[in-house]
Amino acid sequence: MKVVVCGASGLIGVPLLERLRADRHDVVQLVRRPARGPDEVTWDPATGRLDRRALAGVEAAINLSGAGVGDKRWTPEYKEVIRRSRIDTTLTLAGALAELEPRPKVFLQGSGIGIYGERGDEVLTEAAVPGQGFLAEVVTDWEAAARPAVDAGIRVAYLRSGLVMTPKGGAFGRLLPLFKLGLGGKLGRGSMWWSWITLPDEIGAIMFLLEQDVAGPVNLTGPAPVTNATMTASLGRALRRPAVFFVPPFALRAALGGFTEEVLASQRVTPQTLLDAGFTFKHADVDAASRWLATA
Repeated sequence: MKVVVCGASGLIGVPLLERLRADRHDVVQLVRRPARGPDEVTWDPATGRLDRRALAGVEAAINLSGAGVGDKRWTPEYKEVIRRSRIDTTLTLAGALAELEPRPKVFLQGSGIGIYGERGDEVLTEAAVPGQGFLAEVVTDWEAAARPAVDAGIRVAYLRSGLVMTPKGGAFGRLLPLFKLGLGGKLGRGSMWWSWITLPDEIGAIMFLLEQDVAGPVNLTGPAPVTNATMTASLGRALRRPAVFFVPPFALRAALGGFTEEVLASQRVTPQTLLDAGFTFKHADVDAASRWLATA
């Protein structure tokens, strides 16, 4: 299958590209710099520039583009970067895909469980309505930007990713070194729900959705979300280190600014669509996930 991918240099994109090529898919990568070979196409989503001819014969598209929400403090300027890095790329790619003939069969559009906002103990399937807050608004607009592809009859699945467990980056990439030093522990009271997924299951789910006839929102989370306190205790056991420390909310706010409210948000998300479609998780419970993370 000929697959076009954007956002391929990120935490999920790099291993996804490796998996696609290992499975012998013909991969075309969209890049903002000058192309370095026939498998790269230069584009400029900020201005909507993308040569449709370079996408001829594409059968599937995967959009993972977006500035990291935890990479910098949420100044007004960076919040706009977060928004535009998602909306511009999606509008440009979805518009281009809609104009192709023949059109691709599937468009896997990046998204996130941030769309649900703070929800306490409520169990959140894909049927749950969007919540409140900056990220909820951004993700809602992000998904809406894929509308040209939907209107063109392309199967569009929205990849609502949870907290991806990997030692190479993201929240767990920051936490793991602290736990290895015996300095790990819960955040605040630790009572908020964390909806996690290991990197192998994240990649496996994306590959699964590439082939399965699934459209609409899809929660990419493990089947058993846990509280932050349960998660940190599990990591401590897997690493054979104490997990007795805790980070008070005021310290998080000093370090992260506005992003703190998202870190402390409670989101009890379940992957109902994946389960109904028959996806099998490699790491279905938090202890299995923690053991994998400890040795990855």
